[in-house]
Amino acid sequence: MSDTTSAPLRIIPLGLTLSTFLLITFVICVGFGLLAPQQFHMHEAWAPLLPGFEWLTPTGFLFGAIGAFAYGWFIAIVFVPLHGFFHK
Repeated sequence: MSDTTSAPLRIIPLGLTLSTFLLITFVICVGFGLLAPQQFHMHEAWAPLLPGFEWLTPTGFLFGAIGAFAYGWFIAIVFVPLHGFFHK
């Protein structure tokens, strides 16, 4: 059996990855909501999670995008130290 070591998780790459993923997901959900409003009600799920988010307003979209991006950083900032602690 070979001994493989993995690189430790770093906050900046994980933060950028998660933030970009959540931002893309947010934009896709808003897009689906615009294309098929009767089938996709994702704005109802985003509203309680993203302060300032309002459906179909430029300000609401901006606050939603900023909030989605910020959640990625929050997860990275909390997750990486926890992972390092429990990995030891």
